[in-house]
Amino acid sequence: MDYPGKEGVLQGAAIEVFAGETVGLVGQSGSGKSTLALAILKLLDHTGARVRGRVSLLGRDLLACAEREMRSIRGRLVSLIPQSPASALNPALRIGTHLKEAWRAHSAEPWSSQEERVAALLESSGLPAGRSFLRRFPSEISVGQAQRVLMTMALLHGPALLIADEPTSALDLVTQREALDLLARIGKRHRMSILFISHDLPAVATLCQRVAILHAGRVVESGPVDEIMESPRHPYARQLVAAAPRWERRVRG
Repeated sequence: MDYPGKEGVLQGAAIEVFAGETVGLVGQSGSGKSTLALAILKLLDHTGARVRGRVSLLGRDLLACAEREMRSIRGRLVSLIPQSPASALNPALRIGTHLKEAWRAHSAEPWSSQEERVAALLESSGLPAGRSFLRRFPSEISVGQAQRVLMTMALLHGPALLIADEPTSALDLVTQREALDLLARIGKRHRMSILFISHDLPAVATLCQRVAILHAGRVVESGPVDEIMESPRHPYARQLVAAAPRWERRVRG
């Protein structure tokens, strides 16, 4: 993948995520992690970037899809949890309106028919499902609650792939752990494929079954989490593991 005036931003970035599997994508800032997520969603066209290769989802090559078709895919078959909940939510819209608009974007079924299901999704995300919470504005909820709202919105249409782009970076340590627990439950309950993007190797080790290490635009090593954490082969992967603090495996257990 090339940007104007800058070639080889991503090269040989081959990643597989199987059904019901959570795969981590790890790398330092600027390694191309978020760029890869945007490439999967085909959101780089307006930047002048040139993306080559194949993004296969349920037998369909997303890079070959026209923009109109991609609009029906984003949020329905592939959902994104962005890293900054404060900027991702519209400050002028109530929480209930965010959920309603996300539903209407991909379904002709009336919103009223989804009230019980949405309430169950909110409760499973650790959020209040009552009318008073849905009438709040983003400025009236915590950052952790905002992140859970984004997770709920991402789950509305039961996507095949959930891309979580640094979803814990804006959270405190306690809320980070809660978010990891929630993602683990989401993957198990909905048998959903998750691509978990992070610079935090211990967080990836607690959540994911497999991990890919991205360095300078290339996937330099990939495989089962335990194998890479215990016996990394690539020099950069060894540096990451050596620099990582101790981690717990409670979430994946």
